[in-house]
Amino acid sequence: MDKTNGSSNGGYVSHPPPYNPHDHGESAYTGVSYQVGKGNVAVVSPPGTYSNMVNPEGAAAAGGNQQYGEAPPVYSYGSEDSGFSDAAIRRGFIRKVYLTLMIQLLVTVGIICAFLFWDTLREWVWHNNWFSYCMMAAVMVLIVALSCCDNLRRQVPLNFIALGLFTVAEGLMLGSVAANFDAEAVLWAVGATAVVSFALSLFAMQSKWDFTAANGSLWVFAWTLVSFALLCAILRSQYLNIMYACLGTLLFSLYLVFDTQLILGGKHRKYEVSPEEYVFAALNLYLDIVSLFLLLLQLIGLCR
Repeated sequence: MDKTNGSSNGGYVSHPPPYNPHDHGESAYTGVSYQVGKGNVAVVSPPGTYSNMVNPEGAAAAGGNQQYGEAPPVYSYGSEDSGFSDAAIRRGFIRKVYLTLMIQLLVTVGIICAFLFWDTLREWVWHNNWFSYCMMAAVMVLIVALSCCDNLRRQVPLNFIALGLFTVAEGLMLGSVAANFDAEAVLWAVGATAVVSFALSLFAMQSKWDFTAANGSLWVFAWTLVSFALLCAILRSQYLNIMYACLGTLLFSLYLVFDTQLILGGKHRKYEVSPEEYVFAALNLYLDIVSLFLLLLQLIGLCR
């Protein structure tokens, strides 16, 4: 069997290298060519140094593209569904928030229309100013309760009951305020608020600018506007009131974009609202839109 020349039935040209299971080292191996019949079968191992642990260093030097000795990638069951499930949860959260917001706005518009076109109710509000102050106090109490009590705004059905009471109280307060304006001015303010809110929501959805990182700047702007409001109350100047209404409209426009991006979330956002806080998110958007309405109504009333 130890032949150096191949026969017609087969043979080999060179001996394979000896294998020593104890050296665990490296041996030079250039490949073996076997002759079977009239053809040659060559082992395509590239020349180089090979270890007994099947980790060819010479293959890498020869330009081989196989990686030996590397651990297989770690597979985590369910990892392929995590991104989809997160996106699905966020989409469901957005639908729930905007559905709640739509119901709030419809109820509010209905109450305002009752104060505008029901003459008996409108005249009653004119002669009972205490009603507006009582509704304002109720609104403030409900805002503090919904903002500070986690269980109240997360536990069903208490969260919807509290939000419903807040919406009715806010609608009654807005209706009592709108009763002091002309119906045409109120309708113009409602239309302008709807257009501005829709445009800002589209901008917040499409923009790559992260307004969620500007929370501190918006907070400083808000307190500056409060100080300016005190100045307007002392000086009682129409031009200062117009400037205050314009600055307030700008502030709550920025807050509407800020709160919308908190709800949408995404990789371009520094902060986002938890999916459990759909009542709190709807409350924030509702307050932004209501504040825009009041400031635009004030601006239209001052300019007429």
